[in-house]
Amino acid sequence: MNLRDIKKDIEYVIGAFIDDCSLFSAVNKNADDAALGVLFDDAVNLYNDLKDKVNEKVEGKKSAYYTAIRKELLDKTDELYNRLSDMVQKAAKE
Repeated sequence: MNLRDIKKDIEYVIGAFIDDCSLFSAVNKNADDAALGVLFDDAVNLYNDLKDKVNEKVEGKKSAYYTAIRKELLDKTDELYNRLSDMVQKAAKE
């Protein structure tokens, strides 16, 4: 695991989430645009936070540090997807 790979993972995973939010908004007329805006903001904030962490100078074992960042990326993106899933289910009921 190296720095270049973790940066690509951050961009890919968060970019895919934003694409999914956009697709949901475009396809579903019942989408709550205000709530989607909050999800977008949270995704962008996560992206910025993780990029800042990746760009910090690391002393000691870098692979453990990058593994922790990758775990944080997946955990927090999973939370965002759960929130999006709740919005999709709510819109489907309407």
